[in-house]
Amino acid sequence: MSENKQIQNAIVIGAGIGGLAAACALRKQGIDVQVYEKAKQLLPVGAGLTLFPNGLNTLEAITPGIVKTLIHAGSPINQVNLQKSSGEMVFQQPQKLLEKYGQPMLNIRWSRLQEILASFLPADIIHLNHRCMDFKQHKNSVQVEFANEKTLQTDLLIGCDGINSVVRKTLVKDGLPSYAGRLSWRAVIKFKDEQLPPNEAFTIISNMGKMFSIFDVGGGYIFWSAAMLSEDDSLSPTQEVKSRVLKEFSGWTEPVEAIIQATPAEKIVERPICDRLPLQSWSRGRVTLLGDAAHPMISTLGQGANTAFEDGWELANFLSHSDNLETALTKYDESRIERTQIIQARSAFIANRYYDDSEFRNKVMQQREMNESEFEDWLYQYNPHVFTSKK
Repeated sequence: MSENKQIQNAIVIGAGIGGLAAACALRKQGIDVQVYEKAKQLLPVGAGLTLFPNGLNTLEAITPGIVKTLIHAGSPINQVNLQKSSGEMVFQQPQKLLEKYGQPMLNIRWSRLQEILASFLPADIIHLNHRCMDFKQHKNSVQVEFANEKTLQTDLLIGCDGINSVVRKTLVKDGLPSYAGRLSWRAVIKFKDEQLPPNEAFTIISNMGKMFSIFDVGGGYIFWSAAMLSEDDSLSPTQEVKSRVLKEFSGWTEPVEAIIQATPAEKIVERPICDRLPLQSWSRGRVTLLGDAAHPMISTLGQGANTAFEDGWELANFLSHSDNLETALTKYDESRIERTQIIQARSAFIANRYYDDSEFRNKVMQQREMNESEFEDWLYQYNPHVFTSKK
């Protein structure tokens, strides 16, 4: 059981991959955890993601043996290709992450990763159709209120409910996410083409600020995503989404058009790309944040999920190895906020994202001074097995 007698149980809001990984980490430290999710069922979503060495090592620390399962379910990437929309190859870069950092660059379907993480948890601790509406803090507990009028008490509430987090809204009151100036479309489909060798990823770009990416995510599936600069963040009518993507990427090198044509219209997810300014504190009283609820970032570095796993690992360990809850959450904030701000800043710099906040703008500009090799070493050499925050 947890050494921290003040924390015997916790509620996680959100059964996404960050929330499920956090639940696994908390249980590893002997903390009773329950996960509450607003969705009525966990359905496949049209998304893929990339797991990097820092994320894979963290998942392995949380649940030994999981990386082998993930590699079997996904696609370790051997080469990344960058092309122009005309088809001209800009570069082909063999991936050396496995040799350099001990783990591969692994692409996987988001839903498959969610299934695998859920399989490591007792089914009866994941509660679907529970939309968190509000919470109230008391001296020794948090009262959590759901849309179905259920009210629960817990020692600790953890908001893992994404960029539009209800927990963050109540805790921080910092308004809506900020539109980052790009619209995106994405889908996961079964697709095979001789121009798409297995275990490779393709990013295709134009000089008009448009991008189309294709990732092998294992099992015969590909994940494709498209993005374009747009001052207007309004979305298309549902029946027009597919035709809009076809129009915006018309004339691009194949198999771009073939992929879009092969995708059922209802499977294409259209979204504005958004982020938020970093917070100086994620924790107040008996409530804290994790993953996109705490530090949503533009996906240029693919670190949203990977840093969420780091959050869950460190939060669980600080809770287990601290004298009290206040100390644990203070250490959690101090450890995680600086690292995630640097990654947010690097992601923003790559995406040419500009901010009104002068402090964070300075941090973004500082990323110009750290070269790619230095940054990758700092990012991927994260070691979750080293935990020095003992009593």
